Amino acid sequence: MYYVVVQGIPEVARAVIHIDEQSGKNKYKLLVEGDNLRAVMATHGVNGSRTTSNNTYEVERTLGIETARSTIINEIQYTMVSHGMSIDRRHVMLLADLIRFGLTSNKQFIGISK
Repeated sequence: MYYVVVQGIPEVARAVIHIDEQSGKNKYKLLVEGDNLRAVMATHGVNGSRTTSNNTYEVERTLGIETARSTIINEIQYTMVSHGMSIDRRHVMLLADLIRFGLTSNKQFIGISK
């Protein structure tokens, strides 16, 4: 196990190491509460290529608009599956493009109403 110290990042309020034992092998995940994805990815011992965030604005600033779009798609699908609903991936992609357009045009996406 790596000993990872996340310090000196003022935007990080809390960090927790989660042990995932699903496949019989211990996988360690560092769960960070806060912002500054770039600093967390650059922390020694953190695999930056496997680092994710649910903050789409932070992802867009750090990794670009296409990665932010992928984050939006993943978050929508995760939320729907958690509530026992399934949506065709093409519809989710269309919704993600609409939200992404709001990110790039400085328009605020409020939500969906009936």
